[in-house]
Amino acid sequence: MARRGGSAIQEELYPTPSELEREELDDARLLDLDAEKESPFLRAQKRVSVRRSPLPKKTAARLLWFAAAIVLSAIVAVGAAALYHYGERSWRFRLNSSDDIEMAGLNNVSRGQIMEVMGGDIGRNIFYIPLEQRQKQLQQIPWVESASVMRFAPNRIKIQIYERTPVAFARVGSKVMLIDAHGVLMDLTSRKKFSFPVVIGMSASEPLSTRSERMKTYNELVRQLDSSGGHYSQDLSEVDLTDPEDVKVLTNDPDGEVLVHLGSSDYLDRFKIYVAHLREWRQQFTKVESVDLRYDRQIIVNPDLHGAAHQPTISAAVAKAAIAAGVKPSALITREPSRPAAHVVSLKAPISKASLKSGSASSARKSATTAPKTAARTASLRKKAVSPTRVARRGESSTTRLTQRQAATSLKKPSPAIAKGQGTR
Repeated sequence: MARRGGSAIQEELYPTPSELEREELDDARLLDLDAEKESPFLRAQKRVSVRRSPLPKKTAARLLWFAAAIVLSAIVAVGAAALYHYGERSWRFRLNSSDDIEMAGLNNVSRGQIMEVMGGDIGRNIFYIPLEQRQKQLQQIPWVESASVMRFAPNRIKIQIYERTPVAFARVGSKVMLIDAHGVLMDLTSRKKFSFPVVIGMSASEPLSTRSERMKTYNELVRQLDSSGGHYSQDLSEVDLTDPEDVKVLTNDPDGEVLVHLGSSDYLDRFKIYVAHLREWRQQFTKVESVDLRYDRQIIVNPDLHGAAHQPTISAAVAKAAIAAGVKPSALITREPSRPAAHVVSLKAPISKASLKSGSASSARKSATTAPKTAARTASLRKKAVSPTRVARRGESSTTRLTQRQAATSLKKPSPAIAKGQGTR
């Protein structure tokens, strides 16, 4: 190996002036680069690579929230289980007595009827009382239309009762009951006195839908009679709904009760005719027990028809309770019609034009034709006992004699509403 000379070593140890100038120039360039770094328009520096996590940040955050939710749910579940165990075992949630049952809306329903349903829950935990089942049982009470049962912690039950509204009395067999607009029968109550007519034609064994349809007829009858402000429904003691095509009402008249046949429509117009002519008929005829107003331009006084439906005799105790509830005593009497002779009265104006449109014109013509013959049969049978066959054979002559007799009566006692000589046709 060749050894370096002394001059080479000296050049390395002591730089020459030209090399010193070159180093100063390099230092100046470095200073310029530092100045450029401070400028806002420098290029972006090269990013330094960083070591990343194996899961993205969003995924890690979601996992963290999911874990927190699981922990919170576990805490809530444990707390709920502890609370349920406490509510199940603690004496604080036990229904101790009937004093813990609050009742509201009781007017005709007694507290005893409510306790018949709720009495089995005394001493039971209120959280184990089936409220929906108790509600259905309470609604089985005839007077209850709807009910609500609520529980209140720690140990109280509240019952709200909504009672039915009766609209009439109903004579069902040997009993007198109350009935609402939908046909539901209810026992009489001594807490309140009502002023209703007695409905006849109801049966406890028939379905509720049948009674409901009949009560629709009754509701329409009362609505029409009270629509003009006359409140004629207050003059009724009975309403017979046995035949929906022939609604019969028994008026509570001080001079004697009258059974009025109103048909199936135009109740108000027909009843006004009865009110307007009743006094005249009482003056003209010996006795007025019934009036048939179903026919156009014709009225039959004391028609030979079946009267009100025969009802079983009621006991004295039932009658006393019914009168205390507001039933008119006349509606509790079982009457046997005396069937006086029938009289056909003609009117100048028709009873109602709507009755012809409602389909009762054909039945009116048929009944108007047979009514004088029926009256003749009754008169001849009262005069002397003969067989029905002979009466039928002599029906025409009997009708003629009855017509002459009625015409003579009408001449003796003229009525302002009935022309002379036109008492019958």
